[in-house]
Amino acid sequence: MNPEEARALAERIRGSVQTAIVGRDEAVDQVLVGLIADGHLLIEDLPGLGKTLMAKSFARSLKLEFQRIQFTADLLPHDITGAEVLDAGKTGFVFRQGPLFTNVLLADEINRAPPKVQSALLEAMQEYQVTSERSTYPLPRPFLVLATENPLELEGTYPLPEAQVDRFLMRLKVGYPTVEEERGILERRRARKVDSVEVEAVTDAPSFLALQRAVEDVELEPSVAGYLIDLVRATRDDPRSEVGASPRGSLALQKLSRAHALVRGRDFVLPDDVKALAVPALAHRVIVKPEPWIRGVRSEAIVRGALDRVPVPKVR
Repeated sequence: MNPEEARALAERIRGSVQTAIVGRDEAVDQVLVGLIADGHLLIEDLPGLGKTLMAKSFARSLKLEFQRIQFTADLLPHDITGAEVLDAGKTGFVFRQGPLFTNVLLADEINRAPPKVQSALLEAMQEYQVTSERSTYPLPRPFLVLATENPLELEGTYPLPEAQVDRFLMRLKVGYPTVEEERGILERRRARKVDSVEVEAVTDAPSFLALQRAVEDVELEPSVAGYLIDLVRATRDDPRSEVGASPRGSLALQKLSRAHALVRGRDFVLPDDVKALAVPALAHRVIVKPEPWIRGVRSEAIVRGALDRVPVPKVR
């Protein structure tokens, strides 16, 4: 798939999703780029802002199978992975697949699940497989996880360990709509006369996989690669940073930058592509020291500080 075909397909996907999502253009673009980059996304925001609707809309637009898991404190690993069950007809045990066996998984309020369940999901996210008893079962491709966290109601939750947060390609926020966008939400609901929203399928799994593979053909000049590395290293050198972004962060930012260039019809990365995805790709990989944290400094500020300090290269 050439860059122009990729751009046209990305535009069709974006247009289809925006029939259901009013406004939130930046969040829609970030989710689109993250999915094309074949990554798992962590959406950290308040309830009622359209996170579930966005995940469903992308799944329908891509004509992919969609599953939603509501994570709770009493969830067990086999509730999401599946388990060996006795089949009386076959006089033996057979594996019954759990909801992880899908293309797009919405892991709702992931931090409410106990660590064992989070670990089971981590294997699926990293290895694209599920282990049950002595057998391993591959997951279908594409396999994409959109996990949500509520940043307010933290009582009774199990915060994700840093190693698991680092497995998400990017962390993003949906945010409140503007006045005009909220007015548009109400007007669309009155016009369609039902709660559900119909989203047109504009592609299918094989075409979307071809779009994901096209990311590998996007060129990254040495000067832009050096700029990317300098940004990541600047998060480690910041005196307010306890832990900076790891090399996995560099790989994530490279992948997202190439996908960002592709959806804009280019087969090469510009510094602007790197800058556009630096915060969602790196901020969740940075740990702020306690003293700056108390003063209100957050990891996003450290990444933005790196963007301000690191000189942007000139690209031909």
